[in-house]
Amino acid sequence: MHYRPDRRWFSGIRIAVSIAFVLASVGCGLPMGPLQARSTDTWTRSYQLSRTGQVSISNINGRIVVEGVDSSTVDVSAERIARGATDQLASELLKRITISDQSTPDSVSVRTEKLEGILIGASFEVRYHVKVPKTATIQATTVNGGIEASDLTGRFVARATNGGIGGRGLSGGVEARVVNGGVRIQLAAVGNDEVVLSTVNGGVRLGLPNTAKATISANWVNGGLRRSGLDLTVRDDSRRHFEGQLNGGGTTVTLSTVNGGIAIAPSSEDFSKDDSDGSKVEKLAQ
Repeated sequence: MHYRPDRRWFSGIRIAVSIAFVLASVGCGLPMGPLQARSTDTWTRSYQLSRTGQVSISNINGRIVVEGVDSSTVDVSAERIARGATDQLASELLKRITISDQSTPDSVSVRTEKLEGILIGASFEVRYHVKVPKTATIQATTVNGGIEASDLTGRFVARATNGGIGGRGLSGGVEARVVNGGVRIQLAAVGNDEVVLSTVNGGVRLGLPNTAKATISANWVNGGLRRSGLDLTVRDDSRRHFEGQLNGGGTTVTLSTVNGGIAIAPSSEDFSKDDSDGSKVEKLAQ
């Protein structure tokens, strides 16, 4: 009786050898070509959520787009993309990209899980497009990728390490913090919750309605402040700090950057035509 090894075993050996070759090539300083092989699929889920519920999206590599709608449903579409030196490596990597989720009537949480080990000769990303009840509270976090939000009346909290944060048609509280990237927010209205926009390397731009009541504090290290089109009562205007009130003051607005400019303008102004403050958020790839 002859033993015949399972073909799947040989397939696994071939993949392991391919990965080992990539590791050896990098270790020996051999040039690596572009990751031309690509494998994708789409993960979708729908959840019922109360009007004042909370939605949390946590990503590692890839963009997050959040859209407020008149609905009681949260619809999540996540495109998983794996790239590798060969089609087989890309396909195998795609199977390892895991998205976990939890939900209750008052909360929805979706997370891209970390991959075990170190990726060499391969890469992956997840691109989220999420439709949420516009009154919900949103928390969005990504390491490498941008975040964009539109048409939300609930609180919007966003954090990114490498990538910009953009928002338009927002009327709830906003907290947007970035390490490397710009922050550009257009408010449709200013409520009672504070607005905090902060980056280390990048610009900050805020659009405010002319009728809003706000107390503004802006701080920068390397850069400057540009303000136009709003009737601000100036309380302090020094080399690296500004304080002012719009329509007698009101909701606290805090803007800060280390390397970059700060701009304050009416929400009606077209932000896309000017990036003098360095806040422009690059259009997220489709």
